[in-house]
Order: sequence, then structure tokens, then C-alpha cells
Amino acid sequence: MRPFNIAAGDYMLPRADSMKDCSTPEFVEKLNKGPIVIMTVLKNSQMNMGKSLVLWFLYSVLVSIFSAYIAWHAVQPGSSYLAVFRFIGCSAFMGYSLALLQGGIWYGRNWGTVLKTVFDGLLFAVVTAGTFGWLWPKM
Repeated sequence: MRPFNIAAGDYMLPRADSMKDCSTPEFVEKLNKGPIVIMTVLKNSQMNMGKSLVLWFLYSVLVSIFSAYIAWHAVQPGSSYLAVFRFIGCSAFMGYSLALLQGGIWYGRNWGTVLKTVFDGLLFAVVTAGTFGWLWPKM
């Protein structure tokens, strides 16, 4: 692939120029003949773990903010640990995991991999819920 010098981005092959072209016999033949490819090309550089960790932290803060918003309107200060855990855990799980299912549905990603990443999201949600339950304002 290196000789092609493909620019960073998301690619899908075969690709029709318009929705109308999707139904042409030529395009249907390309689909039936295969292969069908969905790929992401990254820019040529070393992977930057520091940048990824910072972005992950910001993402986690964003999920926590939305989870806190939901819980703040549903759970009163002084509520039990489990009441807080339930609302934060559910909303954090939605933020971390539910959108991942689209990869299996629309992009044919391996369901084993999809479910493992959803499970990872469940673990992140449990940690988030536990932290909020522990720190929730007391009466």
C-alpha cells in the first residue's frame, strides 16, 4: 500500500458517485465481485500515546458531565450510594458503549471485537458510577 501514498482519511470501496449510481448494473457488479473495503488510513507518523490519553481523558470527562447532569435531575443530594450508582452507571454505559454497536450493524465489524469493546465500556461505566456514588453530596 505504501507506493500508493494514500492520504489520511476514511475510505469505502467500491464507491458510487451518487445514490443514483448505486443501482447501476456496473456498480452492482462491482459489489457482487468484491472485495468491499472500509478502511481508515492514518497519517505517517509515530503513534502518540500522550495525545490519545489526553483525548481519552477529555472524552471521559464529557461522559461524566452528561451522566452527572442526568443524575443531578433524578437523584437528590443525600441519596443512597446505589441510587446514584444506578443512574450514573446507566448513563455512563450509554456514553461509553452503545454507539459501538453500530460498527457491527452497519460496517460488518467482528461481533466478538464489538462486544469486547462494549464490555470495556461497561467497566468504565462501573468505575464512573462508583466514583460518583462515593463522592455524591451528603445531606
